[in-house]
Amino acid sequence: MELHDVWFVLIAVLWTGYFFLEGFDFGVGVLTRLLARDRAEKRVLINTIGPVWDGNEVWLLTAGGATFAAFPEWYATLFSGFYLPLLVILVCLIIRGVAFEYRAKRPEEDWQRNWETAIFWTSLIPAFLWGVAFGNIVRGVKIDAEFEYVGSVWDLLNPYALLGGLVTLTLFTFHGTVFTALKTVGEIRERARKLALRVGLVTAVPASAFLLWTQADNGDGGSLVALVVAVASLVAALLANQAGREGWSFALSGITIVAAVAMLFLTLFPNVMPSTLDADWSLTVTNASSSPYTLKIMTWLAVIATPVVLLYQGWTYWVFRKRIGTQHIADPVH
Repeated sequence: MELHDVWFVLIAVLWTGYFFLEGFDFGVGVLTRLLARDRAEKRVLINTIGPVWDGNEVWLLTAGGATFAAFPEWYATLFSGFYLPLLVILVCLIIRGVAFEYRAKRPEEDWQRNWETAIFWTSLIPAFLWGVAFGNIVRGVKIDAEFEYVGSVWDLLNPYALLGGLVTLTLFTFHGTVFTALKTVGEIRERARKLALRVGLVTAVPASAFLLWTQADNGDGGSLVALVVAVASLVAALLANQAGREGWSFALSGITIVAAVAMLFLTLFPNVMPSTLDADWSLTVTNASSSPYTLKIMTWLAVIATPVVLLYQGWTYWVFRKRIGTQHIADPVH
């Protein structure tokens, strides 16, 4: 296996880790309006992801940085062609981080409600747009002989990509719901379990349609295996949720995300960004990659740094592993 193939796999792993981790905290952000009934319950939901949401976003920074260094042509075409939706995602992530930090800085109800509204929308919008973006990456876009995107933003809003956005939105919300059931106690935990069943059933319809469409267009044996694993894991997550096994349900919903993202990358390889104008103009792991020397240096850096990052993030989750409820929410001090 060549180094550019290795880095394609590593980037796929980084995006998978990002969607697994950021997926549930996007979902929790959406639940601040769908599940929470009062201010205390909103604080419970926000506190479940409070210690980890910023660490989860490190996976996005790493995936973007790795793409820039390992596949500069892919990075340049992707970020120029998808400039507007990626800018919207970036603005949402900035506002979302500010909302987490500033929401409790003042006691006024309007102040806190406005920031909670910001958390909801800046969780929902990126959850949808990431699916649209990856749907277009897999489907292919208008790339010319110079490897430049020559379409418009309206070309990105095609049925396949919009269905992908609906899948990521509903799947992340389901992932966040089972995470909430895992991390909370009392009435909010029970309501999260009941909501997880409804959201999971809603998720199954667009997810099955999207994965079958992907398999029909570009699939092979490997992607078919990933499709079966994704569907089976989603069903098993629903069954585990109904049995009150929140830990298993969360793990299985995570496997659903992992298998679905793996399927997308399996159908994409060896392309990194297909051209719908001419197959010969597609960006591939070969023509979009950096020099072998650059990839070699990056590989050594990744071997040294990655275990440290994983150990630190794992320790963070271990420290904040306990469940919380409204009884653990102290009165605000200003």
